[in-house]
Amino acid sequence: MIFLVDEISSRRLDVYLNEKFSEWSRSHVQKLIADGLVTVDGAKVKASFKLKGGEKIFVAEVDAAEVEYQPENLPLDILYEDAEIIVVNKARGMTVHPADTVRRGTLVNALLYHCKDLSGINGVKRPGIVHRLDKDTSGVMVVAKTDAAHLSLAEQIKNKTATRTYLAIVHGVLKDDAGIISGAIGRDKVDRKKMAITPDGKPAVTEFKVLERFENFSFVECKLQTGRTHQIRVHMAAIGHPLLGDTKYTARKNPFDISGQALHSHTLTLTHPTTNRLMNFTAPVPDDIKKILEVLGFNF
Repeated sequence: MIFLVDEISSRRLDVYLNEKFSEWSRSHVQKLIADGLVTVDGAKVKASFKLKGGEKIFVAEVDAAEVEYQPENLPLDILYEDAEIIVVNKARGMTVHPADTVRRGTLVNALLYHCKDLSGINGVKRPGIVHRLDKDTSGVMVVAKTDAAHLSLAEQIKNKTATRTYLAIVHGVLKDDAGIISGAIGRDKVDRKKMAITPDGKPAVTEFKVLERFENFSFVECKLQTGRTHQIRVHMAAIGHPLLGDTKYTARKNPFDISGQALHSHTLTLTHPTTNRLMNFTAPVPDDIKKILEVLGFNF
C-alpha cells in the first residue's frame, strides 16, 4: 500500500505506522521495516527514521488473511455517488474497515459489494478510505473510487480545504458559547487502546459552538481543524465535558438509550477531484440522538 504522511514533527517511522495501523503491534511494524518491506520516498530506512511530513510511504505487507475480506450485501445509506467518489451516511455501530479481529460487516465489505472498484492506495484492508469515523460515530464520510480522487481528497483534508462539522451531546453545561480546544493528541501511555493529550502527540485543534443548554447536558457543534483519532472525544473530555455514552473517556452514567458516544458527523464540504466543483453534504441527525434531544427539550 502507498500513502502520504500528513503533517508531522520529528516522529519516528515505527511510531507513526503503529498509530496509523492500530491493529498492528509495534514489533510487527518494526519487523516489516527490518525486512525491507517499508520504504520512505523510495528508500529503505530504519525504524528510528524521523518523519518530517509529506513523505510517500510504501508498505509491502504480505497478509494471507486479507484475502478473506469479501464483498457483503449490507445496507448502505448513499448520499451521493459518481465515477470518482461515493459519499455515505455511516450507521452507528458499523466499523469502517476490516482488522484482525473484525473481518465482516464493515463499511468496506459493503462498499466492495456495491462499488466493485475502489481506490487501492491504502491497500486491501482500506480500499477507498480517505478518512475514518469511529465505529459508534454516525454520519457523513467520503470514499474514493480512484487513486487520483483519493490523492486529491487526502490533500484537501491535509490542507484543511475540506471541512467537517459534528454534532454531539456532552455532559455538563458549558459556560462559553463557543471556543477552541488545542491539545496535541497521541496514544495513551497506560492504555494503548485510548488516545490522550500528550506532549509528543500530533497537533490537534477543535472548534466548538453551543447549540443548546439543558439542565445537565449541552448540545454542541464541533468543527475539526485537524483529524486525529478520537479527537472530539478526547478534547471534550479534557475540558470536563465528555460525550454522552462514551464509556472509553468517561465513567459518567448514561441515562439514555444510545449505544456508544452521542457523536454524529453532520456536514462535509469538499471540492470534487475532477470537476473542481464545491460540494456540500449533510447527514440528518440519527433517530437515537434526535430522541434524546427531544427528551431534553430541544425543538427541531
